[in-house]
Amino acid sequence: QVVESCVAAAGYSVGEFAALVFAGALGFAEALYAVKVRAEAMQKASEAVPSGMLSVIGRREANYKFACLEARKHCESLGIENPVCEISNYLFPDSRVVAGHLQALEFLQANARKYYFTRTNMLPVSGAFHTRLMEPAVEPLAEVLKSIEIQKPLVCVYSNVDGKKYMHSKHIEKLLVKQVVSPVMWEQTMHSVYERKQGTEFPYTYEVGPGKQLGAVLKKCNLKAWKQYNHVDALEDEEAAET
Repeated sequence: QVVESCVAAAGYSVGEFAALVFAGALGFAEALYAVKVRAEAMQKASEAVPSGMLSVIGRREANYKFACLEARKHCESLGIENPVCEISNYLFPDSRVVAGHLQALEFLQANARKYYFTRTNMLPVSGAFHTRLMEPAVEPLAEVLKSIEIQKPLVCVYSNVDGKKYMHSKHIEKLLVKQVVSPVMWEQTMHSVYERKQGTEFPYTYEVGPGKQLGAVLKKCNLKAWKQYNHVDALEDEEAAET
């Protein structure tokens, strides 16, 4: 009943492929193959440059773009050409993930107070995902997506690239490739999904998969919508079925 009455879906980063499979836009096996190619290409891009991702919670005065600019200038002073340091994930108000060269992220951590960052935490990942350092991964994914049949989704699916609904199959193909080098606009996506007239009830929201991180983010973005939130752990259900 929940699946039949679903009105919208969204997936965070690689989870966008799962959302598109759920919505009938991609076949499961084809999506899995595309994700494999994407992961291998992104890993290869990561190995080319010492880079990473820094989770930041800042005060309202925090100016992330200025902080990234100064971090890039610091890298240039170290002799790094075309340094990368930019916002790669918009999570919720006052929370961003910044990605780029390791030296830039270390600079931001060392100068956190200057930029009104209240908490910084290096993420346990191998590279600067969703930045232009992932450009070598663009072509391999683009080639795979050209060979896959993509349908118009049966329910609205929102893109990480701009927080808006996918319109048609070519739109999906184009933005899934662009997503690799573009910031994940999750906060903006949450606003788009739950935008409604005042007094209108919020829909039920289900987070499917391990962990409840997206539920925690939703709570920060829209408390009223979060009150209708539920978590479905598919792995737990599988284990219960096996026993």
